[in-house]
Amino acid sequence: MTQNPHIDATAFQQCAHGRARADTTDHPAPRGDDPGVARSPAAASAASTGVAPRQGFYVPVRWKFVLALLAGMAWAGFAVYAADLWIRDLGTVIGATAAHLVIYGIAVVPGFMNAFLIVSLLLDRRPPAKSAEAGLPGVTILVAAYNEEASIVSTIESIARQQYQGPLQVVVINDGSKDATAQKLAGLDYPWLQVLNLERNVGKANALNAGLALVQHRLTITVDGDSYLYQNALRNLVGRYMSDPANTRAVAGAVLVRNSRKNMVTAIQEWDYFHGIAAIKRLQSLYQGTLVAQGAFSIYDTALLREMGGWPHTVGEDIVLTWAILERGHRVGFAENACLFTNAPETWGQFIRQRQRWSRGLIEAFKSHWRLLFKPRMTTLFIWWNLLFPYMDLVYTFAFIPGLVLALFGVYWIAGPMTLLVLPLAMLVNYLMYSIQVKMFTEQGLKVRRNVPGFIFYALFYSVVLQPACVVGYIQEVVSRTKNWGTK
Repeated sequence: MTQNPHIDATAFQQCAHGRARADTTDHPAPRGDDPGVARSPAAASAASTGVAPRQGFYVPVRWKFVLALLAGMAWAGFAVYAADLWIRDLGTVIGATAAHLVIYGIAVVPGFMNAFLIVSLLLDRRPPAKSAEAGLPGVTILVAAYNEEASIVSTIESIARQQYQGPLQVVVINDGSKDATAQKLAGLDYPWLQVLNLERNVGKANALNAGLALVQHRLTITVDGDSYLYQNALRNLVGRYMSDPANTRAVAGAVLVRNSRKNMVTAIQEWDYFHGIAAIKRLQSLYQGTLVAQGAFSIYDTALLREMGGWPHTVGEDIVLTWAILERGHRVGFAENACLFTNAPETWGQFIRQRQRWSRGLIEAFKSHWRLLFKPRMTTLFIWWNLLFPYMDLVYTFAFIPGLVLALFGVYWIAGPMTLLVLPLAMLVNYLMYSIQVKMFTEQGLKVRRNVPGFIFYALFYSVVLQPACVVGYIQEVVSRTKNWGTK
């Protein structure tokens, strides 16, 4: 799936690609000084209830939206004024129209998004979730697994450790695995566990749909086969679903990186998931429409899933499904304290292919649910933001990166002193995102791992790989659609 702003010229894009995976080396549970550690007594008490008390003066959500929108527009106006000389100088080289497109793409539009994000995060107050005493409904967990012999046992055992107090059914769909996944599953003995072995690999969407036919409860949760649910993850996810407005039909959990100690590639992604993706989902949830209930860990209304025919057979099945839910007028939330750790891509090649799939999923979502652009809801703003992502990715890839190279040789047409104007806002955004996530970790008894090299590379170089990969993904989807049209 996908999502994606830019935080300075680079950072907001890093934090916005809204899917998720997770981290904690090959040991199944978070430990040591991973982003998951020993629990303090106070944190254990807070996490056990899943309740975050409301604090401070409460501003109605629509006023928060208006205030954030005004702040974004004010900053964008300032950016236009400040960049006038920059645009005119660049216009003498590439023309006025091209200069406006470049500078708006790397400074003005991201500046608006950053200002909107800052005000929204400052005003955000998580409403309290229902406690366990309110009674927990029955849930079915679908686990689609393909060649997961190394992790499927720890995934199921992490579900067993949840000690969920409501009725529980777990359906593992072994999607034609060629390794020992089936044998590993055969060795597990839990009364709530059911294994569906498919004869051949049919893909994640079709595997989940096969499992959907077996669901016995009104709430369905999806969990990736290489994941580990942190304690109270199920209760916190269900509690948020039960506590959100009545028209909520899905809630995304918080997906974090499990294998962050593997190498620098996973160490960098640790910050993307912990820092950026979570902040964007939190922002979208505040305005009642998280754009991606990721397949790695989300909860859905079973009846609605069946009514819609389950997961679509697309590259980005989770984003397309989420947009279908939104188009029907329902709300999608985010449970920031329902933590699941999963494995992130371990090589740059795997990472690039993953982000290309997410970008293709964004194009698929627009193709199927373009009507969301004209829905009179607060979340419509984020749909339009997504529409701007390909434009910003193109500008970053073909203008800003070459501009950085030119700046090394003293040519400051694109990257120069004016670029520094975005840094204070970017630093404030990053500080807010970090402080909010640290607070959530503390409440859950987790500790942020000291991963300074990963953060430095994330802040300075991540977008140099990320955004060109997204551009390739957009091109792949357009080419794929063109070929399909040509064969009809």
